[in-house]
Amino acid sequence: MPAFAVTALLLAVGCSAPQHQSSAGDRAQETARASDDTTTAADARTDGQVLAVAAAPAATTTAAAGSAGSGRPAHRTTLTVSSYDSKTRRAVISKAAKGISASPTVSPSPSTSTSPSASPSASAATGQAAVGDVIASAPAPGAPDGLLAKVTKVIGETDEGTEVQTAPATLDALLGDDTAKGTVPVDPDAFDVDKLLPDVKVSWAKSGDVHVGPAGATVPLGSLRLDVSAEVPTATGAPASASASVSGFVQVAPQVDFAYGGAGTGTAPGSAYLGVSGDWDSGWAVRGRAAASTATPLRIPFAKLHADPVLQVGPVPVVVNLDLTCYLQISGDGRITVDVEQSLKGDFKAGGSFGTAEGWTPVSSSDMTSTPVRTSVTTAGGVKTALGAEASVGLYGTVGVTADLAPYLRGEASGTVTATSATPGADAHGAWNLYGGVDLSGTLRLQLSIFGTPVLQRSIPLGALHREWKLAGGTL
Repeated sequence: MPAFAVTALLLAVGCSAPQHQSSAGDRAQETARASDDTTTAADARTDGQVLAVAAAPAATTTAAAGSAGSGRPAHRTTLTVSSYDSKTRRAVISKAAKGISASPTVSPSPSTSTSPSASPSASAATGQAAVGDVIASAPAPGAPDGLLAKVTKVIGETDEGTEVQTAPATLDALLGDDTAKGTVPVDPDAFDVDKLLPDVKVSWAKSGDVHVGPAGATVPLGSLRLDVSAEVPTATGAPASASASVSGFVQVAPQVDFAYGGAGTGTAPGSAYLGVSGDWDSGWAVRGRAAASTATPLRIPFAKLHADPVLQVGPVPVVVNLDLTCYLQISGDGRITVDVEQSLKGDFKAGGSFGTAEGWTPVSSSDMTSTPVRTSVTTAGGVKTALGAEASVGLYGTVGVTADLAPYLRGEASGTVTATSATPGADAHGAWNLYGGVDLSGTLRLQLSIFGTPVLQRSIPLGALHREWKLAGGTL
């Protein structure tokens, strides 16, 4: 039997992305898919296929690997990353345990290699990775953010498997001339939440296991909600009466946007995109006499969230690292006293897009609308509050895009003012106005070169997106 076919038959396959254990039915389906994948790997597949992008199946343990220049596309195998040392870049590669699904894509190293361990048939027959193999792994011991690496040396056998030396790799080594594009929601229960303030409540909703928020309202499916209340520290030298409190909630349904287009210049893919988007819902109330610096607003983070969703891009598990930091922000001169409520709904998108002609360019958009607000403004002055989130999205532990979404409320008054939105102009001896708005800013990072695109010489700002609209106001 030709060595190529032997390789394909020995490299049994499974599914990728270890978040939860699969059921017996899932494993049966994965076994059936494995047979199909073996056949695909044995056949001569043409380049330039359109690959599906979806959330990786449950119960994945392992990696995808392929070798640039080998003449074979990436495909799945039973090899798994047993351990990884980020300092030495050494990994232990072994066969997946019996009965456990694995999803590596292994393509043998280039035929020019003379090392027996780099031989296609030797690599497959021993269940080892060979010099030149590119490994794309779902989160594994020592590599919590996933692993994308090229085998540069086979060190030797251990009790756990074959120890290899690795070097950084890029996605184009696996995806080649194929194309892929998709948007994948992130399960709200996949987030690890670190509460930074004592009075933070977390709720989320998922099909089959609906959680109810603190106020008793059902959280929409796929959404994560955080409720918070906090006292706002007063500025240095401000009177004791200059105190305020902020309370509210952030509800977000985040999605990961991924695209790759092969057939580029030979040194880079034709296109690429990485970003985060989703639906946004927030509401908050500010009460009191806020005194904080207007030059440097007071920012109070109240929760940090982290998730490592795994996208199945054809046979390759692409690990996305998503971080969100939710925060309150306030600035004020300590003279204006407010009792304000605002609710905002909408969506947002932030990311980076690559094209061979224009290189990397920023993408940012946000469409927010306000619901009716209740407003009370007393005395002259100014105040601005925001309830927002900082987001970062990257691949295999390298940050590619950072974004800061800050829906805000701004109030200003002049003269002697005691006014409320319920009775505009009442007892107003001057003027007052209340505005809603949204700011979106961020940065493209050097690490987006992980797609195989040219390295950025500097970080590129996303460009400040700023929208503001009048909510209420009055004059004498």
